[in-house]
Amino acid sequence: MLSAPRRSALLGALGLFALAGCAAPAAPAPQPSADTHGAVDGAAELAEPALGLTSIDAEGHVSHLDLLEETTVEVGTVRAPASMHSDGRYLFAADDEGVSIVDSGVWTWDHVDHFHYYRAEARVLGDVEGRGIATVATSNSSTTGGTGLFFPASGEAVLLDTEALSKGEIVERFRLEKAAGAGLVVPVGSFAAVASAGEVALHGADGTETGTPMPCVDPAGTLTTRVGAVIGCRDGALLVTVDEERPVVEQIPYPAGTTAPRATVFANREGRPTAAAPAGAEGVWMLDTRERTWTLLPTPEPIVQATAVDDKDSHLLALTPDGRVLVLDGDTGDLRAASVPLVGASLAAGQPVTLIADQQRAYLNGPAEGRLWELDFADGARVARDFAPERTPLFTAETGR
Repeated sequence: MLSAPRRSALLGALGLFALAGCAAPAAPAPQPSADTHGAVDGAAELAEPALGLTSIDAEGHVSHLDLLEETTVEVGTVRAPASMHSDGRYLFAADDEGVSIVDSGVWTWDHVDHFHYYRAEARVLGDVEGRGIATVATSNSSTTGGTGLFFPASGEAVLLDTEALSKGEIVERFRLEKAAGAGLVVPVGSFAAVASAGEVALHGADGTETGTPMPCVDPAGTLTTRVGAVIGCRDGALLVTVDEERPVVEQIPYPAGTTAPRATVFANREGRPTAAAPAGAEGVWMLDTRERTWTLLPTPEPIVQATAVDDKDSHLLALTPDGRVLVLDGDTGDLRAASVPLVGASLAAGQPVTLIADQQRAYLNGPAEGRLWELDFADGARVARDFAPERTPLFTAETGR
């Protein structure tokens, strides 16, 4: 019933930026490893993806719902989270003291023309210390490259070794001292783009800066697409790609004369080139990273979240303030279908709700409702399954994709 997810491996590697001062000595740069198709020691290769919903409740209890077996296991406990980010395998739960990392134990390796699926032990890996609720940025590979953390209270920019995470180890490739405030560490291959203090600089895995920094005022929002890594800026976005093993940073400005609010949160079906972002009362921004273009789509009513399925039928999903899931035309913004109100109480209470899309299904958590939903967006936004987990799903990620 569920579709095979799509996971992309970004080709090549990027150069990195150097910042003023290193808070700690950087680890040696990792050497390229052989293509193991995403496998790690102790993992079993599967015939199909082991899709699940991994959740963290308000006290930090982590649980994993197997979507094939419809069974739930307890994974462990982390500190009470204030925010959470996931790459489809790991969960990064942030609070004022740092980031706790959970390995769901299920993942997909995208080999472009085919896929490999794996299952290993789900476990809590440990913590990365830092001050302030960190922003977390990941690539589309859970066994190679890096994972970026930026701690706003201290301005520390950290690049973790994702291959080490896949082996149960937390290894910092670098920890740089940046200006306190908003910032991002965006991985590309084994390298990262660091956005802070009005600019984006490229850094190598040892923290060494390379190239000339690009301006980026008020950085907010990032996503890795099939094409490259997106960084949201006040006047548009930066797209970081690789050409002949050299990093390339391109500006994608908003259309001239636009007055719509900027994009600050990007979402899509993993590995697709187009991303969606709410544009306030104006509708939805669609960023096509292949064409390097923005399109502002009007929506039939205000929305608070949006995610681009970016399939052959151009499905675009959105969430309304009263908790309904809208299925929109990703080319025109026209309404195709809508669910009944599902997460109105959670949104009214300001609780975190996440709308997730894969190739054939959408998933939604309702903390106040104590529910998890699976929706068939191609069949009139029909609720295909409704789960009532024992623990409140405050933060939820679809894992195994």
